[in-house]
Amino acid sequence: MDRFFKLKENGTNVRTEVIAGITTFMTMAYILVVNNIFLGPGGAGIPADGVFFATTVGAGLITILMGLFVNIPIALAPGMGLNAYFMTVVLSSNGAITWQAALGAVFISGIIFLILTVTKVRQLLIKAVPSSIKAAITVGIGLFVAIIGFKLSNLMVANLAGVKDPTQTVPGSSMNFALGDFVHNHDVQLTLIGLIVIAVLMVLRVKGALLIGIVLTTLIGIPMGVTHTEGLSSGHWIPTFENLAVGQFDLAGAFKIGLFEIVFIFTFVELFDTFGTLVGTATRAGLMKNKEEGEKKIGKAMLVDAVGVSAGAVLGTSTITSYVESTAGVAEGGRTGLTSVTTGILFLLALFISPLASMVPSAATAPALIIVGVLMMSQVRNIEWDDFLHAFPAFLTIVLMPFTGGIANGISAGIVSYVILALFNNLFTKNKVQIHWLMWILAILILCRYIFLGAA
Repeated sequence: MDRFFKLKENGTNVRTEVIAGITTFMTMAYILVVNNIFLGPGGAGIPADGVFFATTVGAGLITILMGLFVNIPIALAPGMGLNAYFMTVVLSSNGAITWQAALGAVFISGIIFLILTVTKVRQLLIKAVPSSIKAAITVGIGLFVAIIGFKLSNLMVANLAGVKDPTQTVPGSSMNFALGDFVHNHDVQLTLIGLIVIAVLMVLRVKGALLIGIVLTTLIGIPMGVTHTEGLSSGHWIPTFENLAVGQFDLAGAFKIGLFEIVFIFTFVELFDTFGTLVGTATRAGLMKNKEEGEKKIGKAMLVDAVGVSAGAVLGTSTITSYVESTAGVAEGGRTGLTSVTTGILFLLALFISPLASMVPSAATAPALIIVGVLMMSQVRNIEWDDFLHAFPAFLTIVLMPFTGGIANGISAGIVSYVILALFNNLFTKNKVQIHWLMWILAILILCRYIFLGAA
């Protein structure tokens, strides 16, 4: 195992990797419940058993593949945001687009991804994007992950005072985010307890601080009424494997309806979300110190990710993609694919232990995500803040990720702004900078995407 995963070479051991893998799984376990909300009978209409099977098996197999093939601590599962968009596509069509046809669109986007990866177009992103923007991506994802934690726990809630229509922003109104009710809301109280527990463990340099914090917070939540244990006695420990959606994607239906816009958006969002997640997580894990070796690993990881997109459609779920929650395992010391293999095995076991997996409340995992945000902020020191050509694109990359709720939005703004500033710099100053040809193509595609397809 040491030779296969190169544990000593990466300064880690089996115990650390396993703890990291368990931590990653526990921070991602919410997808087992949430994915059904978007794709199940109450959402896109896929049978609940089919969604759960596709989520656990898809996340498990592709994550294990990532660990064995790439030897990198990245976990994958059906992507949040993309599953919401999937549901929107089906529901807004009033029956014109079935969930089978939408799965067909996901499958097509996966094939496109595979082609872009095999031709090494995706890998060129690593060389084309300036180092300051890549550092900003790590910082932005850290804030993005922290915001997820704040929202999951209700520690941060929308304040709609002065807004009659919550769907519209009224100039001068006090529509913003506010602190949750930590006096009466037990979720908020448990999150604060979890934050203190994990922070103290981190200060004391206790190994497995995040995992220990999640477990302790879950147990503390039982007498508080936040952690629900009813599912442990439900008897539903063995899956029935009925009503599966395996192989039901409809390619003919997707082509017949003409889902170009949908396929493009799936591909576009996945392209930048994956790039940001892989670069951000790999940087945090120290895998980019050796630039050449790091780029090779990211390239192989992109190939696995591309396979995951189409594999998800075959199994019956929306896009399977790299998860930013992988940074929780990295924060626990995960440095190799053994972390991913551990996480993947736990996802497969979740088929049989779903009551136990779903028992962990979001208020217990939220503190871990917030702490991860703190750790990922360290990359802010690698941004050239004294050079506005790099500072402005980096700033946009960082702030737009959490503020707009999309990793792709931040990366898009960073790329476009850098190309524009670099162009004017080269036209009117003697300090010429090189603009990679792929940056020009990306900037044009990004502008076309937002101009003609909006910000969906």
